[in-house]
Amino acid sequence: MLDAKAHTHRNLRTPDWYKSATRWTQLTLAEDDPVKFDPAFWIEVFKRTRSNATCLSAGGYIAYYPSKVPLHYVSKFIGDSDPFGTLVEGARRLGMHVMARVDPHAIHQDAADAHPEWIAVDQDGNRRRHWAFPEVWVTCAYSDYNFGFMPKVLEELTRDYDIDAIFANRWQGHGVCYCESCKTNFRAASGYELPRHANPEDPVWMAWAAWRRTVLTRLVVEWDAAMKKIKPHTSFIPNMGSVSLMEFDLEVIQRYCPFLCVDDQGRRGTEPIWMAGRNGKRMRATFPDRPAILITSIGPEEAYRWKDSVTTGPEMQAWIDNGTTQGLLPWFTKFNGVVPDNRWVEPVADSFGLHAELEPVLAAMQPVAEVAILDPATTLRHHGQETRASAEADDLGFYHALVEARIPFEMVSDQAMTSGLLDRFKVLVLANSTCLSDEQIRTLEAYVARGGSIVAAHETSTRTALNQPRHAIGLGPLLGVSLTAPARGPVKNTYVAINGLHPISEGFDGANRIIGGTQLLAVDTVADAEVPFLYLPDFPDLPMEEVYPRQEPRGAAVVARRHQGGGRTVYFPWNVGGIFKEVLAADHARLIGNAVRWALGKPLDVEVHGREVLDLAVREDTDSTAVVLHNLNNPMMMKGPIRSVFPAGPQVVSLAIPEGRRFAGAKLLVSGREAHARVADGRVEIDVPWLETLEAVHVTWG
Repeated sequence: MLDAKAHTHRNLRTPDWYKSATRWTQLTLAEDDPVKFDPAFWIEVFKRTRSNATCLSAGGYIAYYPSKVPLHYVSKFIGDSDPFGTLVEGARRLGMHVMARVDPHAIHQDAADAHPEWIAVDQDGNRRRHWAFPEVWVTCAYSDYNFGFMPKVLEELTRDYDIDAIFANRWQGHGVCYCESCKTNFRAASGYELPRHANPEDPVWMAWAAWRRTVLTRLVVEWDAAMKKIKPHTSFIPNMGSVSLMEFDLEVIQRYCPFLCVDDQGRRGTEPIWMAGRNGKRMRATFPDRPAILITSIGPEEAYRWKDSVTTGPEMQAWIDNGTTQGLLPWFTKFNGVVPDNRWVEPVADSFGLHAELEPVLAAMQPVAEVAILDPATTLRHHGQETRASAEADDLGFYHALVEARIPFEMVSDQAMTSGLLDRFKVLVLANSTCLSDEQIRTLEAYVARGGSIVAAHETSTRTALNQPRHAIGLGPLLGVSLTAPARGPVKNTYVAINGLHPISEGFDGANRIIGGTQLLAVDTVADAEVPFLYLPDFPDLPMEEVYPRQEPRGAAVVARRHQGGGRTVYFPWNVGGIFKEVLAADHARLIGNAVRWALGKPLDVEVHGREVLDLAVREDTDSTAVVLHNLNNPMMMKGPIRSVFPAGPQVVSLAIPEGRRFAGAKLLVSGREAHARVADGRVEIDVPWLETLEAVHVTWG
């Protein structure tokens, strides 16, 4: 896969240029690169990785071209060279699309002296030195630096270079700025003084988040307009990761972001490999038809910032390949044009080559699934970086449980859940959608009335869209429960007891009870509710002699309900997803899988049988279905970097044959082999003898 095939020439210099920009090389230059790096090496990298698009350092903090914009700092090593221009010309000779990278988050001393109002200010009134390089200053993203100075840079780049777009990194600012301009403008817009703390229940913080969103939206509009005035086909591409889908109004992204960049460059801390692909599902949850790109670093992504380093090849490939599995386009980024360690080149080229081989088949197909997780954007948009991780814990736990259960699934944003979109799925999971509007609740109720099913947990719908407490479960009438006591916890040593025979309580043979949660709500149930699990009332966890239950199980811990329209609902009045993410108890994984399968009410259309942990994706077009299997079975699956690949053993992919169709053939796209298949009872079973990292089973229907 390392052969250099011809790059695409479709859509060059047209408004649709991005549609054929499907594999990206990004080079972020260091200041001394103009006298040290070899542009020819990078042109060869473009070829070897089969990249058809590139993002190149251009300006902002440092210009890598002879800029004429006053106070635009040009690399002191540039001499009479033009590194940016040289790379642009090399890429264009290969028929590639080109995007210039700017970074406006810091300025040098000369600009700070001339325009102190461009500098961000902290809570104590001090102008902010850069946290990592104190010789320079952090800019205020809401100041004239971004609204007056940076448009001149964008205009110069668009006018003087053969580019398709400008990509901005760190353009959104770094928290609240307390400069005089921000104080005055925020007070005029809201009537408040600037908030001192990030608190999603503070109306001042909420007002600041809305004001910031308005200001940055205007910035996107103005930068894009400045470019299009010069070259109509060009675009400003803000670095809009998955968090931005919650921070910005969707209409702005719809209009000004022809494709979406996920700047989640790798794993940090304890994080599973499937987090890469989750970004793709989250983007599709809001914009199902918009291309999304996963930016991958060749180095580790830990807090210690070893940016000019190389992680292991299998780690890089796992991140890129999981993005490919879930429909993300690959983009790798290298910091520093000098390459003292080239161990990254071959694994990146291999994963990019794998994408290039699969692209002709998979790109024309649409992702499908019977199950979806609701992305709780309405809830998460109230949270800053300090609280978002805890607010997302339940969703991540459910996500991992469904991966382990081998249940193919997608995501749906609660900001975009129309009736038509919901009806694509048979089961919708609300892991902890705390904030839901009355309209969103009505939409979900109507979905179940039409035959859809819901699995909900924890504090789902207990707050309004504006984060005001309801003192009730908004979806309670649908789920068959009424709130009798709000969430309490953290509670230790809790258990839920099996309450009779039920499909949700299957597979726990030998156990009368299993681990419970740490945040517990109390609910009453309606007469037609089924209660597969009851709470075991709290009892001490010390002294050890006192660790025994005082009371019999009572109070619903899992509530199941069948609805007249054919739909089903399941409700967990505790944090089953969040505690599974933290503890990874096998019983919780089984419980979540059982609940989703019961809610579906039938066998899955796509099932994969085998021993290993796989991330699955399903795509289809009119005449075929593709099942993509990414091998996650590795001792480093939850904490990288991966050292080596452990091939997965035999798998059996079982598909329900679509009504009115017949099985016509199957092929394993990665290995290139014809697949051995069997047809029986309305299903086709296809053998995958083994897979190393990735396989795609392509089934055609007659």
